[in-house]
Amino acid sequence: MAEYEVVIGLEVHAQLRTRSKLFCACSTEFGSEPNTNVCEICSGMPGVLPVVNRKAVEYAVMMGMAVDCIINNDSVFARKNYFYPDLPYGYQISQFERPLCEHGHLDIPVNGGTKRIGITRIHMENDAGKNIHSAADNASYVDLNRAGTPLIEIVSEPDMRSAEEAVAYLKELRSILLYLGICDGNMEEGSFRCDANVSLRPAGQKEFGTRTELKNVNSFRNVQRAIEVEIARQQDLLEDGEKVVQETRLYDAARNVTASMRGKEEAHDYRYFPDPDLIPLHLEDGWLQEWRKALPELPALRRTRFMEQYGLSVQDAELLTAERELADFYEAAVRHGGVPKKVANLMMGEFMRELNERRISVNEAAMTPEAVAELVRLQEEGVVSSKIVHDIFSDLFTSGSMPEAYVKAKGLVQISDSGAIETAVDEVLAENPAEVEAYRGGKTKLMSFFMGQVMRKTRGKANPAVVTGLLTEKLG
Repeated sequence: MAEYEVVIGLEVHAQLRTRSKLFCACSTEFGSEPNTNVCEICSGMPGVLPVVNRKAVEYAVMMGMAVDCIINNDSVFARKNYFYPDLPYGYQISQFERPLCEHGHLDIPVNGGTKRIGITRIHMENDAGKNIHSAADNASYVDLNRAGTPLIEIVSEPDMRSAEEAVAYLKELRSILLYLGICDGNMEEGSFRCDANVSLRPAGQKEFGTRTELKNVNSFRNVQRAIEVEIARQQDLLEDGEKVVQETRLYDAARNVTASMRGKEEAHDYRYFPDPDLIPLHLEDGWLQEWRKALPELPALRRTRFMEQYGLSVQDAELLTAERELADFYEAAVRHGGVPKKVANLMMGEFMRELNERRISVNEAAMTPEAVAELVRLQEEGVVSSKIVHDIFSDLFTSGSMPEAYVKAKGLVQISDSGAIETAVDEVLAENPAEVEAYRGGKTKLMSFFMGQVMRKTRGKANPAVVTGLLTEKLG
């Protein structure tokens, strides 16, 4: 890719985690029966008057503050006019010339350092409904449950130069939304989704190339794959002397290709105009001060603190601070006496594996931070081995049992008495004379065989360090 430079900008839509919609009192609950969370306002009945949701405004402003945007005390809602079957008004209520937040930035981790990505604007808008196409019925249906749910659109500058940078930006953005508690970040359900604008230009050229837009890609992995495929497609066109057409394209994950959805003019004619039913939005300075005070410690600051305070690596700190609940759990375990690095290792290994396999969040786990700290302490003190920790972790995770009581009740306390272990070692060596002779003849890899035999005799309870010492001594 030395011949061309990749230019990427992202438009991210995040559904705000309010109980009601942006301009009415209907529920935003996901998964309800079709067309049950609908009223005259969100279904676009003639003569209805929308009323803005104050909590949605607060959440939008908090996101703007978190990425160092200028917060405009006065902003205006606009009608974005276009026709689509799931858009009951015949227009979308959005913001255009005077958005809520402007001119921010987000620093993303790149190659061990950071890169600053500009954020053009953050504005509010209401979501459309959902079209449902049934091949069996040979018909299409419209579900308006989602119509009117509050969104913020976060528009980046075209500052990203690779698919990896785009994914890093998305992950950092999602992490901030989760820390603020204003979006659940669920890409599969569409509450966090993005459109990627991708173009190529000759290396060293300042003018941007013709861009294409990739719509609504629903996972970080697919975002990366879609952008990489589109980059390769555009490069092939340019190298063959053809032109890239400005258009909207959809990514087909099964075939790993992008396909044209619709052509795009140089500029959309949405005929924006101020919404006459909504007065300009005015924010009092007191509200802004109150909302700024409510901001939590954000992921980047917490990541840095974890490295400084707990001696964690960049990679460990990034993983443990990706979600606020996970970082809170980790710190709680450390406060209960867990050695920071040992707690980190256990959480990034066994703990995360259980969460992923069961597809649950940290808050849904029965295991407590106190239990993690206690398990780390038991291993540090030699009460249990790493093998036993691995063997019992799933039971501890699902039952919520405290580890010390559990291992005592199950008779799993590690044997560290050298006399008892020596008896087992002597028996193993006596039962395997050929292997002993082979080891002494130079086949030192048999040490793992002897270790396994001793562990089998002691039902995995022998202290591995003591076993290794005795075997080394007796085998010569």
